[in-house]
Amino acid sequence: MFETIAKVVSVKDLRGKIIATALLLVVFRLGKFIPLPGIDYNVVTKFIDDMSASGDASALVFSMADMFSGGAMGSIFSLGIMPYITASIIFQLLVAIVPSLARISREGASGRKRINQYTRVSTVLLCIVQAVMACSILLSQSGKYGGVNFVVPGITSYEFYFFGVIGLTVGTVFLMWLGEQIDTFGIGNGISLLIMAGIISSMPSAISTTIISTFGKQGGMTTFKVSLLIVLFVLMTLAVVLITLGTRRVSVQASKAMRGRKVYMNQRQFLPLRVNQAGVIPIIFAQAIMALPAFFFGFIDGKFGTQSSIFFAPGAFWYTVFYVLLIVFFCYFYTAITFNPNEMADNLKQSGMYLPGIRPGQRTAEHLEKIMTRIALAGSVFLAFIAIVPQFISRALNVDYTIAGMLGGTGLLIVVGVALDVVQRVESYLLMRNYEGFGIGDGRIHGRNG
Repeated sequence: MFETIAKVVSVKDLRGKIIATALLLVVFRLGKFIPLPGIDYNVVTKFIDDMSASGDASALVFSMADMFSGGAMGSIFSLGIMPYITASIIFQLLVAIVPSLARISREGASGRKRINQYTRVSTVLLCIVQAVMACSILLSQSGKYGGVNFVVPGITSYEFYFFGVIGLTVGTVFLMWLGEQIDTFGIGNGISLLIMAGIISSMPSAISTTIISTFGKQGGMTTFKVSLLIVLFVLMTLAVVLITLGTRRVSVQASKAMRGRKVYMNQRQFLPLRVNQAGVIPIIFAQAIMALPAFFFGFIDGKFGTQSSIFFAPGAFWYTVFYVLLIVFFCYFYTAITFNPNEMADNLKQSGMYLPGIRPGQRTAEHLEKIMTRIALAGSVFLAFIAIVPQFISRALNVDYTIAGMLGGTGLLIVVGVALDVVQRVESYLLMRNYEGFGIGDGRIHGRNG
C-alpha cells in the first residue's frame, strides 16, 4: 500500500492533480464560514445543532437543507450545488424531448458547450427563486423557536432579501465554477466530489453524537445499538462496493481475429455491462428534485402558518414514495442516455464480432437493450433500498436521523461511488505509467465478475 502511494506521488502530473483537487476542496470547506449578509451565523449554527430531535415540519426542512449544503446553513453556500444539479436534470430531459436541443447536443464539443451555457444561465435563475424562498423561510422562522433571531437586528426585510439573494446566488455560482475547476485541473468529477466532501464533513458530528449519547449523561444509545450500527455500516459498505463494481458479462464471439501474422477463429470474449450503470446520479437527481417541495411548502408554511411541509419531510410516507419513484425513473433515464444499444450493436458488427445465437444488427441491439433493462431494474431497486434504509434504521432503532444517514444509505452510496471513481482514475494513470494499481494480484480493480 505504501509502495503504491509512493508511486502515486512520484508521477508529476498525477501528483499535481491530487494537490489541485485537495486545495479546491479546502476552498469549498472554507466557504462554510463566510456568513450570509444579514444573518447571525453563530445563532443559525447553534439552532441547527439543537433542533435535530425536533419533530416540527419547519425544523425538518431546515435540517434537510443543512444536509444538502454539507452543514453550511447560514453561509453563502447554504443552497449548495443542488440548483446546478436541478438545472442539469431539466436540460437532460429537454435534450431527450426537444428536437432543437437534441440537434445541438449532437454537434459535438460545440453543442455540449452551448448546452452547458444554457445550464449555467438556468442555474442562476433557479438560485434566485430558491434564494427568495430561503430568505422568506429565515424571516418567518426568526424568533419563532424560543426567541431565536436569525436576522441581525436593525436590518430591514428589503435589505435582507436583496443581500441574501445576491449572496446565495453568488455562492452557488462559485461552487459551480469550483466544480468545473476540479474537472479541468483536478481528478474526478468536480460536482460529485463537492457533494462527497459535504457528506464527509458531517460524519464527525454524527460519530461524536453517537459517542456522547452512548457514554455521556444522556444515555440515549446503548452498546448494543452502537454495535448493530457498526455491523450494518460494514455490511452496507460491502453491498455498495459489490453493486458498484458488479457487471453482467455478455458473451461475445469474434468470427476472425488477426494477431501479427496469425489468424484466430471463433475467439470468445465478454462484454461487461454494469449493473449500476447510472452510478450515484439517480440519488443526487432525486435529492435535488425532492429539495424543491421542501423549500416550496416551507415557504407556504411561513406565509400562511400551515403545516403542509410535513407531508414532504424526510421519513414521511409521500416523501418516501416520490423519492423511490424518482430514483427508479432517473436510473432508467440516465441508463437510456448513457447506454446506446444500436451504437454498440453497430460497433460489434463492424469489429467482426457477434453474440452467439443472435443475428448481428437490430436483433443484437434488441437483445442488449433487453439485458440492460433487466439489470437496470436490479440496480434501481438496490438504489431505492439504499436510499430509504436510514429512515427505517432511525425508526426501528430509535436513533437520530443524522446518525442513521451518515452510517449508511445515500451518504454512504455517494461517498463509496465517488471514492471508487477517483481510485479508478488514479489507477488508470498508474497503469499508463506501467505501475500496478490498488488491487490485489494483478493490481487492477475489476468488476464483481471481471
